Amino acid sequence: MTTAARERGAVTAELAVGLPVVVLLLVAVLTIAAASGAQLRALDAARAGARGVAIGQDEGEVRTTVGKVCGDGCGVRLERDGEWVEVAVSKPVGGGWFTHVPLRATGTATAWVEP
Repeated sequence: MTTAARERGAVTAELAVGLPVVVLLLVAVLTIAAASGAQLRALDAARAGARGVAIGQDEGEVRTTVGKVCGDGCGVRLERDGEWVEVAVSKPVGGGWFTHVPLRATGTATAWVEP
């Protein structure tokens, strides 16, 4: 039996072993990208909310602003501590394949409330 005959189908077997690894790496990269995007949106929304509270907007206006910046499904927590306010926003990481993944991105911003 020649070498070519013995190695027949070797490429197919190597591809069958390597392809799932490539797919898992691709899913991991897409998950990290989705989480990064959600994290940035949550942080931007928290900053906008903290800025709104700092200039005297009421809680309803702040929640509306956060919702516009963050999008659907965001959770907002406002905490006042004397002259300071902390706004925490959480946003689900999802869409497409990640709909059932229980990942949430959070962003927190603190601001001094103007007199």
